[in-house]
Amino acid sequence: MKKWSLLLLTLVLTVVVAACGNNNNTNNQAAGNEGASQGSAGNAANEQPAETNSLESVKASGKLRIGTEGTYAPFTFHDKDGKLTGFDVEIAEEVAKRLGVEPEFIETPWDGIFAGLDAKRFDAVFNEVTIRDDRKEKYDFSDPYIVSRAVLIVPEDNEDIKVFADLKGKKAGQSLTSNLTDIAKENGAEIVATEGFNQAIDLLLSKRIDATVNDGLSFLDLKKQRPDVKLKVVDEMPDAAESAALFNKGNEELVQAVNEALTAMKSDGAYLKISEKYFGADVSK
Repeated sequence: MKKWSLLLLTLVLTVVVAACGNNNNTNNQAAGNEGASQGSAGNAANEQPAETNSLESVKASGKLRIGTEGTYAPFTFHDKDGKLTGFDVEIAEEVAKRLGVEPEFIETPWDGIFAGLDAKRFDAVFNEVTIRDDRKEKYDFSDPYIVSRAVLIVPEDNEDIKVFADLKGKKAGQSLTSNLTDIAKENGAEIVATEGFNQAIDLLLSKRIDATVNDGLSFLDLKKQRPDVKLKVVDEMPDAAESAALFNKGNEELVQAVNEALTAMKSDGAYLKISEKYFGADVSK
């Protein structure tokens, strides 16, 4: 009897232990499934919304951040009251208006304006930026909104420099990153770095440089504002340069919206009004 009782007790204990083991496994599996479910929910909660494109960001912020010099008349400069104005400034203001946002101008020296765009300090640059193949490799441009020609400017009493080739060995005041500087270099000039058109003119008038290769429209405006200035144009490049708004690559929606605004401005007369105000003519072609 003792043997049978002991055998029966052993069987009962075996069944109980097995049942407990199965119950633990079931609980562990359930806990594991619950953890996985929580993990999935956590991942879903941590998912970031799709990044908005630049046009959406501009409209969400309510402003278009615009890089410009503020020292390059008549394109971007300060009037007698200190207000930022100019052809490019008014074009940018009208574009922003048609995008339904406010323009926010961030004044930056020309030689730092590309770095500012690289650092995304602004959404676009409106500063008579010439469209060039090397720039198109890194940046996107809007449709061109102004056409100009490079001219060679010297003091009125200078008789040594008559054509671009005469720049060889002469000092030319130039912005280092401007395409106009390339013309001076190609003709053998010694480059004196300037911060923009106004400084080049000041250096020229004080005879600290011999010449500057600069924008013909800027010179026309200078003569309009200061008809007695003792400077003259002695040569002009035959090919016209097109300028446009500049953007970082990957902002297709914003570029397209700006292009649509520029097209509408030219169609309804807003562009011509601004152009005639500064140049007395249509400078888009």
